[in-house]
Amino acid sequence: MSMTLAVPVTVAIARRVDPSRSSEMVAWMRAGTALAEAFPGFLGAGWVQSGPGSPDWHMLYRFADAETLRRWEESPQRRWWLSSAQGIVEHTRVERRTGIEGWFDPPLEHSVDPVEPVAPASPPRWKQAVTIWLAFFPLSLSATLLTSRFLADVPLAARVLLMTLCLTPLMTYLVLPRITRALHRWLHGQPARRRD
Repeated sequence: MSMTLAVPVTVAIARRVDPSRSSEMVAWMRAGTALAEAFPGFLGAGWVQSGPGSPDWHMLYRFADAETLRRWEESPQRRWWLSSAQGIVEHTRVERRTGIEGWFDPPLEHSVDPVEPVAPASPPRWKQAVTIWLAFFPLSLSATLLTSRFLADVPLAARVLLMTLCLTPLMTYLVLPRITRALHRWLHGQPARRRD
C-alpha cells in the first residue's frame, strides 16, 4: 500500500476585464476569496493588476493538496461565483504549480497567436538545491542560535515546531523570492527581465 504525500497546489489564473470595470473586478475577486476561505485546505489567495489602467489581472489561490483543490473547483459555490462574472471577465490562462519548484519556473511567455504558451525550462535541480540551501542555512542557523539561547528549557520537539512555523513563511514569502531574483542570471543563464 503506497502512501501519497499531500503537496500544496497553487493555481495562477490570468483574467482580462474592461479597465472601467476594475472596481467590479476587485469586488468579484473578494467574493470568490471569501467563498474559498470556507473550504477545508484553503491556504490563501491574492490578485494584482498588471499596471494602472491595464485590462490584465493575475489571481493566485492555494490549497493544501489536489483533493481539497478539486472540492473547491467542483463546488456549486465556485460555479455560481464564476457565472456571476459572465460578460465582465475573460479567462485567458490557468496554470498549476506544486511544491517549491514554482519559485524557479519562469512565468509563461504570452504570444499574440492563439497557441498554447510554452514554459521555459526550469534550472537544473542541483542549482535549485544550492539556492534553497543558500537561503535556508543562515535562516536555520539564526533560528537555532536564538531558540537554544532563549528557549533552552523548552523540549526539542516544541522548539523545532516553533522554528518551522516561523521559518516556513519567511522562506516562502521573503527569503526565497529575493534570492531567486538575485541569482536569476546564474539559475537561468540570462538576466532577470525588468518589470516597469
